Amino acid sequence: MSTSPAPTRPAGPPSPPPRSRPGPLGRLGVWVTEHAKMVGLVWLLAVIGLGAFAPQVEHNLSGAGWQDSGSESVAARELAVEHFGGNASSAIQVVVRSDDGPVTEGEGAEVLAEVTAVLEGESRIAEVVPPMPGATLSGDGSTAIVLAGAGADTNEMVRVATDLKGELQDLSTEAVQVNPTGSSLLWSDFNEANLDAMLKSELMSWPVTLAILVLAFGALVAAGLPLLLTLAGLVASAGSLVLINALVPVSIWAFNFAMMFALALGIDYALFLVVRYRAARAARREGAAQALGGLADRAARQQAVAETMDTAGKAVLLSGLTVLISLSAVMLVPSPAFRSMAGGIMLSVVFVLAATLTLLPLVLFKLDDRINKLALPWARTTEHRSRRFTAWGERLWKRPVAWGLASLVVLLALAAPVLGLTTAMPSIKVLPQDASARVGYDVVQDAFGDGAPGTLQVVADQDDAASAADVLGADSGIAAVMAPMPAADDSGLVMLQAVPTVDPSDPALGDTVDRLRADLPASALVGGAPVENLDLKAQLDESTPLVIGVVLVLGFLLLLVALQAPLISLLGTLASLLSTAAAFGVARLIFQEGYGADLLGFESQGFLDAWAPVFFFAMIFAIAMDYTVFLLASAKEHYERTGDAKQAMVGSLAHSGRVIFAAGAVMVAVFFTFALSGPIPPKEMGVVLGLAVLLDAFLVRLVLLPVMLRLTGRAAWYCPAWLRRVLPNITFAHD
Repeated sequence: MSTSPAPTRPAGPPSPPPRSRPGPLGRLGVWVTEHAKMVGLVWLLAVIGLGAFAPQVEHNLSGAGWQDSGSESVAARELAVEHFGGNASSAIQVVVRSDDGPVTEGEGAEVLAEVTAVLEGESRIAEVVPPMPGATLSGDGSTAIVLAGAGADTNEMVRVATDLKGELQDLSTEAVQVNPTGSSLLWSDFNEANLDAMLKSELMSWPVTLAILVLAFGALVAAGLPLLLTLAGLVASAGSLVLINALVPVSIWAFNFAMMFALALGIDYALFLVVRYRAARAARREGAAQALGGLADRAARQQAVAETMDTAGKAVLLSGLTVLISLSAVMLVPSPAFRSMAGGIMLSVVFVLAATLTLLPLVLFKLDDRINKLALPWARTTEHRSRRFTAWGERLWKRPVAWGLASLVVLLALAAPVLGLTTAMPSIKVLPQDASARVGYDVVQDAFGDGAPGTLQVVADQDDAASAADVLGADSGIAAVMAPMPAADDSGLVMLQAVPTVDPSDPALGDTVDRLRADLPASALVGGAPVENLDLKAQLDESTPLVIGVVLVLGFLLLLVALQAPLISLLGTLASLLSTAAAFGVARLIFQEGYGADLLGFESQGFLDAWAPVFFFAMIFAIAMDYTVFLLASAKEHYERTGDAKQAMVGSLAHSGRVIFAAGAVMVAVFFTFALSGPIPPKEMGVVLGLAVLLDAFLVRLVLLPVMLRLTGRAAWYCPAWLRRVLPNITFAHD
């Protein structure tokens, strides 16, 4: 994009300077066509080289990291791992239950010995603690827990759980059941169920996506380009994540979200470029150059590539930067899982963006008219200006208030329930009922009480052991306190374990933890798996307003730099909040209140998962600004050419409305497939993102934002002279 200063520009509609040659992106497009072999070879090597690591994604990427790294509970866990034989929240609990007499006798005793042998044979397990009466052996003797201490970090313990759970379950007999459980097993089972769901959803979404693309492009060859482009970017990003994981732990969720985002954005970007290239070639054919032979035809194709890159390519680049900026704000949350997820998606966007701006122009140049092969009979493959969306723009121009109010009322009505939205960390209900962690969890509750799966761990100085035990014993939220356990080394620390009276997902547990932290001695650190969830929830509540504010400010600034129009940049940014609020309003009715739970096949937790507001907001805003850039870049291009507000509004819909409509339809199809399978979090993601795109693309970008352009008129594009002197000169018109 051009960044030369323009200190003498007038305050009226900008007029792009005449160009004797393409702009920077246009020159990039021409350079790609002139170095086709080198560019093709680089991409081939990148896809093959990085793709060789892609199959290792599922095994290599980490499964934990859902924590507030600076929290008291994480500090307590680290002390437990270091000084108490790994008896921490990440330890593996193997639940053994006998239906035929005491579990410590007969066949039960044999199974316990086999379980112990398997655990002791694993080098990543620190200390194996046998069942102890009054603590991990139930009162009736039927249920025992063998504790496998964490001898590695949380990510590695999830891998240990994945490696051992099948072998441990296979030790079950007709009378004795073996089910490993605990935090590490929960994440192992959850990641496994989530990955299966994501893959099934991807398989379901591809044929639907291809069908929509064929209708949008009007030709099978053209429809296949976005999928090939996306596949190249996805394979390269998957391999990169594996390599990065060798240096810094990367969550498996980074790849899961990257798959979805790469598919959605890759299709968006390819749609925009292919449609523009077709139009540019059709326009050039009307001149005399087409008849001058092969060299002239090559030059005409290069000119079409340059025009495509200087217009649609510039919008795609700005859109990609907006997505990256929006997701970068998630890095403010001090949680490894969140940071690696945001980083994984950003990496996939970089690869897709690179492929769109280098590989796709080369493919368009080489295929040229052949992209229209296998066209539908009724398709107008060279038509850039849509007659239907031209008519729609004229209709909005004539009655802007009526259409604007109607869309605003719908969005506000859907957003109203968001005021009662509650969030919490996921409960055991996110797992399938036959998952090992959930079966073991239920068995522990039956044998030891509701709060037993969420036992608290308090690490304190040995001198404070007695007073800490007194506080725990006197608290109404604690059902039982185990005897203090001194550290095996000379650290002078002691651990006390306390069983709450309520289920780990009960909101009352938070009140209990707050009381304990206020009453316990200063040296005491309160931890345990449920406390880590509570601390992460508190951090998310604190970080969410900051992330939202940063995303909005950065999004506005990028639009301002791109459009050089403060008013419409502000309105375009704020409009994204409407579709986001509406999507979360509907999500509250579905996931918190349970409406449609049977239809979608899930068991309501009574809340929305705590990561949804901060993470999904950044994703929704990134997608919404994607469409905003496409629409307003087209509007600015028309305004630069004509200086007429009506031409800007109607022309933007005529030239980008069909692309936004098709891209929105593809994204909705992709996201909604995630709502049809798997555990609750993928369903939440599918419903929230699918609804947000549906509302944003079809109500905000194709109705409300054009109405704003109509009502603000020339003021939408006004920029004070002092601001023009500060901003770079970026134009979208191509001469």
